[in-house]
Amino acid sequence: MTLFRIGLGLMLAVLAAYTARVMIGSGPDLLPVFFGDIGRMGWPGQFNLDFLFMLSLSALWVAWRHRFSPAGLGLAVLAVFLGSSFLTVYLIVLSVRTRGRVVEMLTGDRVAAG
Repeated sequence: MTLFRIGLGLMLAVLAAYTARVMIGSGPDLLPVFFGDIGRMGWPGQFNLDFLFMLSLSALWVAWRHRFSPAGLGLAVLAVFLGSSFLTVYLIVLSVRTRGRVVEMLTGDRVAAG
């Protein structure tokens, strides 16, 4: 679990540095570029559409894990808009709260007793 947490921390650090560099060079106007690439029907758009579906699945899992509660739905919105920046922190927090029990990390309070 320690290596997993270190890996998540490294992912977050690299992504934060990369994002900062892109924002300095291109500005924060992501959505028109993101959806514009999808609309042009090229490989960048295909990647963006695939990524959008992965973000959607991540958000659905987070909402499901929290039984679609208001807090879970709020976290799901963060999952869509913050992507890996959210998910790395979320998984680190879960890994600590569950003491590294992966089944509990994945399913929340749905873990069957026994």
